[in-house]
Amino acid sequence: MEPSIAPVTLAGSHVRLEPLAIEHLAGLTAAGRSPAIWRWMPIDGSTPEGMARIVEAALAAGAAGTELPFVTVEQATDRVVGSTRYLALAPANLRLEIGWTWIDPEFQRTAVNTEAKLLGMGHAFDALGMRRVEFKTDALNEQSRNAILGLGAQFEGIFRKHMVMAGGRARDSAYYSVIDTEWPDVRAHLQARLVRHSSKEGSL
Repeated sequence: MEPSIAPVTLAGSHVRLEPLAIEHLAGLTAAGRSPAIWRWMPIDGSTPEGMARIVEAALAAGAAGTELPFVTVEQATDRVVGSTRYLALAPANLRLEIGWTWIDPEFQRTAVNTEAKLLGMGHAFDALGMRRVEFKTDALNEQSRNAILGLGAQFEGIFRKHMVMAGGRARDSAYYSVIDTEWPDVRAHLQARLVRHSSKEGSL
């Protein structure tokens, strides 16, 4: 039986991922105001107009069943700090992509960011029974590529001239994946990283 990829709230100690709604627009606009977030994205969400277009497109894809968009919320404050999505959904083949992931720079390299990744991947593998979770990024974005490798994902190759960026540049996309047999080690790695982040932040 194919898994049902339906809206769900995923909650941890530091963060929760909840289904994107139009009511989140103001929070996302505030969280996404840094132009640095959007340098490697096909759309600039640093303006209210740009964020509105992103949210509208995500909600339309969610309604069509082609994507499952989430907002990332800090548990302690209920503050919206970013967003992520399941996309390229292929339940018949037990495969999906985690993408359109961004976070307020204030929360990068923190327990919030690490736990968000752990929740998203954990639901895909442990609840939905996926055998493969994919990631892609601009081949020129070395920071993102290193971060994906840091999760424990495996590099699979470059899709040449894969996307058209806002300025018309032809983007090559670097593809990565984690498969189900690798997930236990990746999960343990992320859990250990989360403990380190939590200990460090708790001592500040």
